[in-house]
Formats: sequence, C-alpha cells, structure tokens
Amino acid sequence: MLYVGARDAIIAVDTANLSNRSKMKLIEWSVPEDRRKSCVAKGKTEGDCKNYIRLLEFLGNGRIYACGTFAFDPQCVFINISSFSLEKNDDGSIRMETGKGKCPFEPSQHYTAVMAGEILYTAATSNFLGTMYDISRATGIEQERIRTEQSINWLSDPEFVSSAFIQEDEKNNPTGEDDKIYFFFTEVAKEYDLFTKVKVPRVARVCKSDVGGMKTLQRRWTTFLKAQLVCEDRASGQRFNVLTDVFTVQHQSGDPSSTHFYGIFTSQWEREELSAVCMYSLEEITKAMDGPFKEMKKSCENWINPEPIPTPRPGQCLNNALKEQGFESSLKLPDKVLTFMRDHPLMENSVVAAPLMVRNGITYTKLAVTPSDGTKQNMATVLHLGTDHGELHNVAVVGPNATLIEEIPLFSAQEPVNNILLYKNETLVGSPRSLKKLPTVNCPRYSTCEMCARARGLGCIWSHENKTCAMLMPHEVFEAEDLVKQCNNGEGLCSPPVIERRVVLGLRILLSCVQVSPRPCRWEHPPDSHTRRHNYDLEVQVTNKSLGTYRCLCDEVGRDQPPCRRAEYQLTLENPSMGGNVAIAGSRHFLASHIFFFVIGFVLGGFLLFLIYKRQGGMRGGGHSSSTLEKGRDLLPSTDTPQSPSSASLLSEAVPLTEKRNGTLNGHGHSMHPGGHNGRHFYTNSSELKLQESAVNLAEELDGRERAGPDGEEEGLGEGLREMEEELSKMACLRGAPLALCEESSI
Repeated sequence: MLYVGARDAIIAVDTANLSNRSKMKLIEWSVPEDRRKSCVAKGKTEGDCKNYIRLLEFLGNGRIYACGTFAFDPQCVFINISSFSLEKNDDGSIRMETGKGKCPFEPSQHYTAVMAGEILYTAATSNFLGTMYDISRATGIEQERIRTEQSINWLSDPEFVSSAFIQEDEKNNPTGEDDKIYFFFTEVAKEYDLFTKVKVPRVARVCKSDVGGMKTLQRRWTTFLKAQLVCEDRASGQRFNVLTDVFTVQHQSGDPSSTHFYGIFTSQWEREELSAVCMYSLEEITKAMDGPFKEMKKSCENWINPEPIPTPRPGQCLNNALKEQGFESSLKLPDKVLTFMRDHPLMENSVVAAPLMVRNGITYTKLAVTPSDGTKQNMATVLHLGTDHGELHNVAVVGPNATLIEEIPLFSAQEPVNNILLYKNETLVGSPRSLKKLPTVNCPRYSTCEMCARARGLGCIWSHENKTCAMLMPHEVFEAEDLVKQCNNGEGLCSPPVIERRVVLGLRILLSCVQVSPRPCRWEHPPDSHTRRHNYDLEVQVTNKSLGTYRCLCDEVGRDQPPCRRAEYQLTLENPSMGGNVAIAGSRHFLASHIFFFVIGFVLGGFLLFLIYKRQGGMRGGGHSSSTLEKGRDLLPSTDTPQSPSSASLLSEAVPLTEKRNGTLNGHGHSMHPGGHNGRHFYTNSSELKLQESAVNLAEELDGRERAGPDGEEEGLGEGLREMEEELSKMACLRGAPLALCEESSI
C-alpha cells in the first residue's frame, strides 16, 4: 500500500492495482469554514487556505502520524492503518494536536522531516510569517524537545532539502558512538561579505541523545555543527551552489560507514537550465565535523580558526570515552564548552566532491538511487532523476563513468516530478496531479551492448551470441569496465565513420553528436569557422573558412582516459567552380545595373527639373503663379488617382529596360517571361496599386479638407501637366522608356 498526502485528503493506493480506482481508499481532512475565512482575512489566498498534507510517518504501533498546513495553522492527526481512519476523541471529534515545529505553515515552504526511534526530527519554519527557522526534536518527552538557537550564525535564511537518520550498528560499535541525524539545506552564507547574497549548500549534524545544556543552551542543541558542501567541476571551474534534493544510500546493510549521500545541484549564477549530481560519503562529512572551527574576529572582520578549543571537544556526540570522564549527558557539559559551541557552529573545512554528471538544458527536481551489489572499489549505482518537465532519466554510474541509459516521458511538460519511491523492482513516480509505476529493471529494452553494460547496476548482462540484454544470473560475476571495453572493441564505439557533407556557401547546417554519457563534449573544428552550440550539436555557417573537419569528442571512458570520438564530419563545397562563377557574375551584373539606372535617373531628374522651372517661369509671366502654387499643394489629397490617363498610357506602352529574375538583373530588350507582356504588366500594376492605396489613406486622414478652389483652377493645372507629358513623349530619348513612379516614402 502506498500512502499519499494530498490537498484536504490522505489516499491509500494498492500499487498492485494502480489503475483500479475502486480499490483506492480516501480520508477527507479539510479545514472548517470559519478557519478558512479567518485565514483569507489575514491576507492569504483561497488556494493556500486549505489543508496540504506535508508529513506522513509510520509509527511502530500500527498508526501513521500525519501533519498538514491546515490554513496556516499546522495540525497533526493519527491514522489507524487497519481501518484507515482518523482517530477521534470521546465526543466524536477528530483527535488533533498542534503541528507547529512539525509542519510548515505555507504549502510551498521548504521542509524536511525524519523519524528516528519513533521520535520526529524536523527542519521547518516556526512562525506564521515564515521568518523563523528551526531544526528541532518535535515529539517525545516535553523536556527533551529542543531546537536550534535563533541566530543567523546557526541558520541564515535556509531552504531545507532533506534529512537522514544514521543508526549505529549495535553489534559492531566498540566506541559506543551515538546515533546521528543529518540535515541538508541551502542558506545565505554569512562568511562571504559580497555585494549580493551568496547561497551555499550545507550539511548539519545533531546527536540523538542530545538534550540541551543545564544553564547555557537550555532546550537548545549542544551538538549542532554544520559544514559547507562543495560540488565543483575542477576542469571548468564551474561550482554548483544551490542544493535541491538529496538521497541517502547505505551500500552495505548494517554498515553505516558505507552510507553515501547523492545530491542534485544547480547554480545561482547561471541563467540557463543546468543540473549536476555530486556524491558525498559519510566518512568525508565526519572528517569535516572533526576538523577546525571557523570564527569571525569582529575587530578585523576576518574569519580565522579559533584557539584554543576547550575540552571536551564542543559538538561531540556522546561515546564511551566521554562517559568514562563523567559526561553521561549533555546537561553535564561545562559552560565554556557550551558557550564555544553556541558561537562556533560552522566548520572550517568543506566537504568537496566532483560531479558525477552535469546536464545542460535540463533541471532535475527529484532523485532516487538503486545501489548495486558491487564492492567499494567498483561500486555501480543507477540514478533515477525526475525533471521539471515530467520525465524520468536513468543514469548508470560505474566508477567514474556516468551513462544516460534512457529518458522516459511520464507526464505533461507542466507537471514536474516531485517524488520518486523505489520499492522492490518497481519505481513509483509522482507529480502534483499524477502517479505512475514502471519496472526498475527491464534489461531487454537496452538494445546495444554499451547500454546493457552501463546498466550492470540494474543487474543486466549483454549476450554477444544472442545480441540481447538479459538479467545477470546470481553466479555470474563480471567487471563492468571490462564489459564496456568489450563493447568498444566489438562495435567500434569511439570509431564512427567519417560523414562527408557537401554544402554551398551561405548555408547553415546542424552537425549532430549523440552523447550517451552526461559528461561534457567538445567540438574540434577549423579555427575561423562561425559556429554555435545547441547542447551537444553544433550549428555551422558555411563560408570558405568553415570547410574542413569537425569532430565531436566526449569524456566517457574515464577521467584519466582519452576522450571518445562520437562523430566526425567533413564539409566540402558542392560544385565549387560553378557556384563561385555564378555568384561573381550575378554580383557584377547586379552592380552594373544599379549604376546604369542611377545615371539614367540622374539625367531624367535634372531634365524634368529644368522643364518644371521653365514652365513655372512661363506661368509666372502669365500671372498664374499664385494659383498654380496653391493648387500644387492640393494635388495629392485629391480624390483622383495619382497617375493621369496620359502617364498610365505611357507606362502601359513602354518596354522595360530590365527584368528581375532570381535575384539578378539581366539587361535584355524583350520579355523573358512566357505570355508576352506579363513582366511589364506585373511591375506596372504593382506600382499603381501601391500608389492608389497610399493616396486613399492620405485622403482619409485629411478628410477632404484641401479641395479644388473656385474658378476651375485645378482643371487648368491638369491641362498644364498633360501638355508637359505630351512634350516629354515627343522626345526621342524618352520614347519607349517608363517614367519614374512616385515612391511611398516621397508621398
């Protein structure tokens, strides 16, 4: 049975019959109307003033402890598993207790909780405004419910991500070490005094037997220590400083030292989507917690290592050695130790790891890990990663190698994956609206030797005889690296054939590079080529300098091994001699045509200006200058077409000097188009259409405010223009040539 916390409800789903809704059980737990109205009156939205179930934890007596936001007033209830119902009081009302400190107030607030020995440990906000943060022991004996100090040195605007309970092995614990609880979060770093807030990922540790101090740190943690997590790609110097999810794996049952934490990171400084996965061992975290403390001297504003450190060591969990010294409880610790602990929760050393994988263009939201039965030296795992676009990515990690096995679309792009649960051989994936189940192990779907070899962490083995991927038998033992090398030799993984691409100048092409490993790839190409990356693919603009060899090299075999050549292309010109001659001839013809028309236009323009000047001089002599100038302003807004009948007739009878064909100008004396005069009619009609549209728009703008005056002076101007056109038509140099049309810009 799978128990799901929803909005105003708790659902029990039989995973064996996931599609059978009739077998699904539901408990409604909604907010009363008066509380909902009170929440809205405080400035919250209708949607947030509901009951969002944020906590479901099993208790050892056949019950489930559930907590919800309950309209910004967190409440908790008990669920009877056998009857799947809420426990009630004697009067029939639901038995509820306050959820403050156990559950966040707001549905979207970052939050984590873990159960350790039927005691709940949480990291959540502790007030209505969401400005106070606590890591606390939320249940158990009232006197032992302790929390963090309200100080920015302890928690500085944190975003809680995950928590884990690490229990010591009772049979193999000679030093009597105490059980520990680890919390993972991102907070604003106070040790970096920059112009902007710098976020850093942290891991914090508290001890299970901690009950606070006697005078100093009363009801506060005396073992709270935190260290910075560093996820950095050393080759590029890229550091990922925002932690989004953590999954805890104990690779060997009963051995807490084999515990590893896998985290999803993003970058605060990158605008594009970017995700990385880093792994940290419990041994490395313990080493940082046992190292030097970090302190800030206010006199010089510098962080230094404090000296001396009092004894017993502050933040140390109880063990047999401390008990022999008389410190059976944290209540017996001296004040100087507790004071030092209060002022120095941050460790000097960081926990550093290199990314197992880095993905550009993808944002991962949730993570689950399937460990393998490998040894520590050759530990193989499979990462199940959910994206913000409803996809599930499976990545196999064998030693330093990470291979993307498959990408499975599960939900719509608007539904991010918000939960992944692994149970036996099944993977349950949840989104805000949906729940899907799929097998964790499905070896036959890996159709290549390489994919099957990388999926050894799932128990798959490639059969060279049958060319299929099958489950690994219990008695079979293979080294995953050897399998990959066999695939490389047999299939030529890093020796793909060279693909020749014949291209033309000015073309843009996309060269593909299929990368199965999430590790980075790079392109080798001619130095002066114009390129742009599209994830792993490369866009190339074809020029004379872009011709040559393009290779895609990917880091897959190992960090210290040479890169794998995934693709290689050879770019050559398609008929280079013909293309070059046509381009040169076309460009020269185009330039000559432009020069010719410029000269003709200049001569015609000068001649027309001279005629107009002479005409105006004659009219000025006749005493019509004033009326002519006035009517010259009224010419455009008139309701007549911009061209007179005589000019239209001249255009229709003219033979064009040039025709436009395929982007070049060819100086022929006759039409090259079928149908005789189609080319002439096209240019003439299109120009007339543009002028008519412009004239209509102007007429509508002016609304007929400038019309012809009395005495028929406009008609006299029209006759003058017709006489001018008749004189122009008689000139030999203009006979058979089109008059220049008026452009829209001149209007």
